[in-house]
Amino acid sequence: MTEMVRGELHQEVLVVSVDNPPVNALSPGIPEAIADQIRRAEEDSAIRAIVLIGAGRTFIAGADIKQLQMFAHGSLPRDTALLDTLKLMDSTNILIVCAIHGTALGGGLEVAQACHYRVAAVGSRVGQPEVKLGIIPGAAGTQRLPRLVGVATAAELCASGRLLSVEEASEYGLIDLVVEGDLLSEAIQFARNKLADDSPLRRTSELTDRLGDPEEWQASLAELRQRISSRARGAVAGLRAIDAVQCAATTSFDDGCQQEATIFNECLQSDECRALIHVFFGERAANKVPGLPSDAEPFDIEQVAVVGAGTMGRGIAMVYLNSGFPVQLKEVDEAGLDSAIKAIQSTYDGSVKRGRITQSQADDCLSRLNPTTNYDGFENADLVVEAVFEGLELKQQVFTELTDVTRPDAILATNTSTLDIDAIAGVTDRPEMVIGHHFFSPANVMRLLEIVRGEASSDRVIATSMGLSRKLKKIGVLVGNCRGFVGNRMFGPFMREAEFLLEEGATVAQVDSALIDFGMAMGPLAVGDLAGLDVGWRIRKEYAHLEPSGARQQTVADRLCEDGHYGQKTGRGWYLYEQGNRFPTEDPSVQDLIQTCAAESGITRRTISDEEIRDRTLFALANEGARILEEGFASRASDIDIIYLNGYGFPPHRGGPMWHADVVGLPHVLERVEQFHSQHGDNWAPAPLLIELASNGGSFSDLPC
Repeated sequence: MTEMVRGELHQEVLVVSVDNPPVNALSPGIPEAIADQIRRAEEDSAIRAIVLIGAGRTFIAGADIKQLQMFAHGSLPRDTALLDTLKLMDSTNILIVCAIHGTALGGGLEVAQACHYRVAAVGSRVGQPEVKLGIIPGAAGTQRLPRLVGVATAAELCASGRLLSVEEASEYGLIDLVVEGDLLSEAIQFARNKLADDSPLRRTSELTDRLGDPEEWQASLAELRQRISSRARGAVAGLRAIDAVQCAATTSFDDGCQQEATIFNECLQSDECRALIHVFFGERAANKVPGLPSDAEPFDIEQVAVVGAGTMGRGIAMVYLNSGFPVQLKEVDEAGLDSAIKAIQSTYDGSVKRGRITQSQADDCLSRLNPTTNYDGFENADLVVEAVFEGLELKQQVFTELTDVTRPDAILATNTSTLDIDAIAGVTDRPEMVIGHHFFSPANVMRLLEIVRGEASSDRVIATSMGLSRKLKKIGVLVGNCRGFVGNRMFGPFMREAEFLLEEGATVAQVDSALIDFGMAMGPLAVGDLAGLDVGWRIRKEYAHLEPSGARQQTVADRLCEDGHYGQKTGRGWYLYEQGNRFPTEDPSVQDLIQTCAAESGITRRTISDEEIRDRTLFALANEGARILEEGFASRASDIDIIYLNGYGFPPHRGGPMWHADVVGLPHVLERVEQFHSQHGDNWAPAPLLIELASNGGSFSDLPC
């Protein structure tokens, strides 16, 4: 550890550098080594101050998540070394100045708060994002932060996990000096100035003047609890963080730390924490493609073209514009192009109005947009994304045209959500350059990019696509080429069961509410209205010839579409929508239609419980996910989870559909699937992989890649 934490004398100032690449995580041994440097200073009368700084690209970015994972699963007792080191920092008579660059997050910021002063480089960021791992700050972060920025601000930061620029943190009082020059020299000079002042050491644990007025922070905390509860949808870490912060103003520092430790340990042992740690590692695993050669050299992507300027096409264009790419956007006629340009302009205007970007940034993005009704200039494109209407013949026509107007080394990507990538690639003379880039609507907002490997897609094209997803600030997940790929293939059974439950006795509002109570961002029927019921209708018609004879059909949704009720865009779908308002209201005529369809199908309606709604929909996801895994269309169960968390509104604190099934217990899932199979037919045939794992005590998360 002496190599990872170094001490270098600068006259009376000891510079202590943490060097644990890549992010200077607080791995085992790091806190102890910092403590050793403090004791060295205490024993050397020539040392009067310490500057604590991070080597490399950042300060301390947080805890060692692998170690935290072992704590959460009980395979390793919680280490107290960090707590002991921070107590030493708080009690020492050696002045300690923290010098922050890059990020100081979680445990890193807790280290910084235990210092007497904090100096930070312009452009750095700080925060307490532990809530995103289902825990609260556990090294006095909920006790020191309120003493620096006030109870109300500290509670909001700990409960939301929001990060601050150091400029904003300085306004709150968390950062004492923001520097533009050399950070180390400025920090050393700051320490010398404080020594010259000969003022008492400013121990954070002893501060009380910034806590705030009790009446004001009590009102703020009540409002914050209500807001967090409505957004958390069943996650509790944010609320527990507020409880811990409140202790800073109502108890002594030591008692508050004890309360924090109790809450931290409770959160650490929760399903929520284990699920969110699973998500953390799942997102990172998704970047690793099994079997992809390490020497697969990505293509340089500088010029991008998008074919189709509808909702998806213009959203995809904005994704690339936002990431600095020049974009040609093609539509068949001027009217469609004008409509797209107005929509893009309106989106940027809205972002400026809400303060998300500046007017200069919006203007810069728009300056790189080149709208067109022809293929002129497509010979310069390094990547073309096709985003036309979801029909195989139309997409094949577009790819035939692209073969003639693009360079042989240009990547040709299709945004299809269900169609056969190989059938599209087959009309070109370069199938190795074809791949699926399935964005999720709205493309400029949703984080997921499902990257669909065709049979001939080259390693270089795959490597380029994976790297490009990171440049676009998307989570790219590589999947195989099957009907619906991973996300929509699973979404089919999910929506099927939601609709069948309606015919059997549930109401539209009940189905959605049961899943919102579980934590879903939206209910499945409201999602259908948002996406457009006609999308699923077209897909069902496209694949009708593949349905087994006599299989039960989704008749209600088809009847709604036949009547032109496509959801929000027509003002009627499963719900009613007033013009200009996306808030759904129940439609009695839909309930009448459901009862009519049930009667025509000979279905006897009954009382449906919320538990059955959740089991039917969520276990349909897990069962289909098991088939996808055994067929090799997903590399790992966590890839499926990441797709559903980032593309379908699955609650992060549940870990994803496959993780949730593991937590519930695969024997129980199999038992319910077998019950539904006997009651509802072959749609519910248990996946062989589910049977195997449930029978052998296995889990989806233990499967090898």
